[in-house]
Amino acid sequence: MTRAAEELETHLAGSPYQSYTYAYPHKLAYRALPTPRPLREVWAEEDRSALFLYIHIPFCEMRCGFCNLFTTVKPGDDQVSAYMEALGRQARVVREALGAGARFARFAVGGGTPSYLSAAQLRWMLDLVEGELGADLHAIPCSFEVSPETIDEEKLALLRSRGIDRVSMGVQSFIPEEVEAIYRRQDVARVEQVLGWMNAEGFPTVNVDLMYGLPGQTAATWAASLDAALRFTPAEVYLYPLYVRPLTRMGLSDAEWDDQRLGLYRQGRDHLLAAGYRQVSMRMFRRIAAGEVEGPVYRCQEDGMVGLGCGARSYTRDLHYSSAYAVGPMKVKEIIHNYIATPDARFAEASWGFALDAQEQRRRYAILSLLSDEGLSLAQWADRFGGEDARGVLPELGALVAAELAAWDADGARVRLTPRGVERSDALGPWLYSAAVQARIQEAEVR
Repeated sequence: MTRAAEELETHLAGSPYQSYTYAYPHKLAYRALPTPRPLREVWAEEDRSALFLYIHIPFCEMRCGFCNLFTTVKPGDDQVSAYMEALGRQARVVREALGAGARFARFAVGGGTPSYLSAAQLRWMLDLVEGELGADLHAIPCSFEVSPETIDEEKLALLRSRGIDRVSMGVQSFIPEEVEAIYRRQDVARVEQVLGWMNAEGFPTVNVDLMYGLPGQTAATWAASLDAALRFTPAEVYLYPLYVRPLTRMGLSDAEWDDQRLGLYRQGRDHLLAAGYRQVSMRMFRRIAAGEVEGPVYRCQEDGMVGLGCGARSYTRDLHYSSAYAVGPMKVKEIIHNYIATPDARFAEASWGFALDAQEQRRRYAILSLLSDEGLSLAQWADRFGGEDARGVLPELGALVAAELAAWDADGARVRLTPRGVERSDALGPWLYSAAVQARIQEAEVR
């Protein structure tokens, strides 16, 4: 048995639910850079022809019991206005730093809850994106996150008229008792009303987030939530495992907790596959909607991201950067206050982030490829990394295949996770982290 295989075997003896790897390195690995780097220099040598533009709105009406997002609850009108003013200043500074060759292939607004903004503020933000940043929102895929408490017909009509083709709403459950158990105030009738509005507006892609492993949830109630969502024929459904772990209120041991989530995951997966959805990752299930905007090609493994707003991350090949990160309410408020007070000169530089050396770049590419249905292509790897063979530099591939967690395509050109590997994505992602990133995350978690 190889060393990688031994390490994998040991790692898999733990929980299949260890950490959701949606980006690498995790933001907990970010630190103050030794010297702030001018954004003009950071982006100068990057391919800027197909960038992802992301705006973060860190405001919510409430914080759910499972939430670890960068957000604050019910800010005053003055604070929201000041934040939007700072966002406008940052956008102008960043656009100048990117230079004339920058083009956007994707646009998304997340949070927090972006629909917390008023219709006038949303209109202003979209004007900023089109006018100041030059993004053609009717020509590229555009995504927007909403909550049932803060979205209405006026805002949805505005978003659709401006080119937003995907709206995403976290529902978690259609069972009132399950929603209450995760400290979320939500009216099922309102959720269904909003989903009806989304369909009526003709959004090509409506996404619904559901959660499994909730206190008191059973196979029957899980099936009821899945069916309730499918009645609105969403183009996408995300299935998230609950990660809050005060297990005493559920009366479960760690092993029972894991078994419950695995069982509900498999039930949800099979339910959606039978309903005609394609599994894209452990969490994402999708079917192509008629009229969907395809837009320019964008690959998260290779193309950059420009993040605007407090808490947003930006990615280049060798540097990931953002504002400071926190979850605790007081620290989040402090970071937002500092963002609002940031002078233009500071918006023009990166001071908090993670520099990726050649090995970290390879790990990021491997992780993002393997955790999606795309898998890792030997040809694309060779093109990205100077002709090298991924099998020679990633012994983890052999270990995954030997453990039947991954398999090569028939032509041997691409390796993908098997269904057993997909359901263990939240364990395999952290297993692929470098020792340096793991150490930084552990250090951050104990502070």
